[in-house]
Amino acid sequence: MARRLCGLAGVVHALTLSGNLQSRVEAALAAGGPLARGDPGYMVREGQVVFARAVADAIESREALVAEAGTGVGKTYAYLVPLVLSGRRALISTATKSLQDQLFLRDLPRVMRMLELPVRVALLKGRSSYLCLHRLQQARATAQLPDRFAVRALARVEAWARHTRSGDLGEVTGLDDRSPVIPLVTSTRDNCLGSDCPQWRQCHLVQARREALAAELVVVNHHLFFADMSLRDSGVAELLPAVEVAIFDEAHQMVDAGVQFLGITLGSLAVLDLSRDLLAQGLAGARGLRDWSELSQGLEKAARDLRLAAAGPQRDLRGQRRMRWHERAGDEDFGRALRQLRDAASRVDQGLEDIVAIGPDFVRLQQRCRDLAALADRFLQEAAPDHVRWVDLGASQVRLVESPLDIAGLMAEQIAATPRTWLFTSATLGDDAELSWFTSQAGLSGARKLRVASPFDYPRQARLWVPRPFVRPNDAGHPAAVGALAARCAAVLGGRTFVLTTTLRAMQAIADAMHEAWQAAGVECELLIQGSQPRRALLERFGDGQGRVLVGSHSFWEGIDMPGDALQCVVIDKLPFPPPYEPLVEAKVRRVEKAGGRPFEEVHLAETAVALKQGAGRLIRSETDHGLLVVCDSRLAQMHYGQRLRAALPPMAPLADEAAALSWLAELAAR
Repeated sequence: MARRLCGLAGVVHALTLSGNLQSRVEAALAAGGPLARGDPGYMVREGQVVFARAVADAIESREALVAEAGTGVGKTYAYLVPLVLSGRRALISTATKSLQDQLFLRDLPRVMRMLELPVRVALLKGRSSYLCLHRLQQARATAQLPDRFAVRALARVEAWARHTRSGDLGEVTGLDDRSPVIPLVTSTRDNCLGSDCPQWRQCHLVQARREALAAELVVVNHHLFFADMSLRDSGVAELLPAVEVAIFDEAHQMVDAGVQFLGITLGSLAVLDLSRDLLAQGLAGARGLRDWSELSQGLEKAARDLRLAAAGPQRDLRGQRRMRWHERAGDEDFGRALRQLRDAASRVDQGLEDIVAIGPDFVRLQQRCRDLAALADRFLQEAAPDHVRWVDLGASQVRLVESPLDIAGLMAEQIAATPRTWLFTSATLGDDAELSWFTSQAGLSGARKLRVASPFDYPRQARLWVPRPFVRPNDAGHPAAVGALAARCAAVLGGRTFVLTTTLRAMQAIADAMHEAWQAAGVECELLIQGSQPRRALLERFGDGQGRVLVGSHSFWEGIDMPGDALQCVVIDKLPFPPPYEPLVEAKVRRVEKAGGRPFEEVHLAETAVALKQGAGRLIRSETDHGLLVVCDSRLAQMHYGQRLRAALPPMAPLADEAAALSWLAELAAR
């Protein structure tokens, strides 16, 4: 430790070397401490100090801590300050790549600068974030791009590739996350050649992993962490044994990420990717040695047939549908399609037998075929115990999924493996003192728990209105009623409103009703709708202070920080109960029933309370914010379980009727 602090300023030197970690953390967060001196906007927050002391204690005692910190506590500094002061080697995992960038590019440098402590920090993302030089070379020669926009995108990537040091595609200006170019210029676990790749020495992914292994603090994301636990493919498995502190921010998203990556998936898109790579590599490296077109078309046909068999009579399906496994598993056509896919993959495997000596690309193609055949065969068998299966069906693709019900087993195994500090934190981890919604699914019931309330004065800053009487949530006219009400609220504010919907279908109906209401009333207001532009572009447009309304579904319920008067009204269409026939929900209900529990309280209400809390959390983001939360579902006020759901919300002052609600909005508009 002394070696790392050599030459630092005297005050900070004393701060980091004297006393136990808790006292050093308290000194750093005090009114006259380095954070106050380094940040003119810094203020001492009692909740933040309590949280930071608990983190320091967990670091020193090497224990697991689950901490819910309400909006405004300042949880990022509350865990970064004790972590940096401790000098321990650490891994921080957060929910998304954008939050990774925020930690790596803004929060960590700021804390290190204020504490004057140099720490070697690395950023590690998943494969799909890094340019693959070998795949880029192949794309130049063989890629069939769908339109001129993709051609331009590939040209931008090629120009950027000449000078990038990190290879992180997030640096490419204007490259949409959904661009068809990205899978062409990035690798997957299936098609990566590893050390056999001719570009191995220059590989950006290898370099990122090398830097992570040499760093004292590495920032990853939940998907990467669990993908590695499942596949040992991202470099985290090599890193974790040397880590003394593991921190999971936005931990409420951990379970979904873990369930996704600890399961297995057979998707028609992956089969089509294999078919495309087989044809391109065969024609480029072994033309004339096999009928590559025939082999490729065999895989394509098998993928299409599997999608059609999964759809059954619904072959003109639009949008997405999740089907329970038993709806298709007993169908003869579905079983036949899986066997045909297995056989098509095996034929390609046999066709590559004498070709693999040509080069490593063919070795990987053969292994992908074998893996695909084994996967198809697995879905022809019974599911693993304590797992659930389902079918995700889209207009042009299908995914067969087998997933565990939670991540409790994995996390228990990881925590028991090596003594280290584990911290799991979020603004929303449950609605009870034990934070059981999160801890039961993550296997952390025995961990220490901490709840730190938000410092905001919600009774003064915010109001809650549940319209009564109101159209019942299951009635056909409910979306139109929500849209008309949201239009009246937004008209008073001149925009500045989020409308959060529980389904995509309701989202469009509500948006249409708002537009009609404004036209009838002669109100001019711009409506932004999820899907019309990339999420980031919509949020930037909404937050520019010009007074717009944004209508969005699930991806807008969380992870959005819109402080100030750009957002002063949040309208939620109905209580966000999980779909009762969603396969994971059904499986959790059956497990609770089998254990003699209460499924409605332990599954449905617990999920709803957390989701409602997340949506409401978009409204008040600073000490100076004011706003109105409208929940267009009378069950919140009338049903016996409404009390539990209201208790999960911040303590906003309730309003009795629409006149009071519009009066409050008029007051905010006047300010």
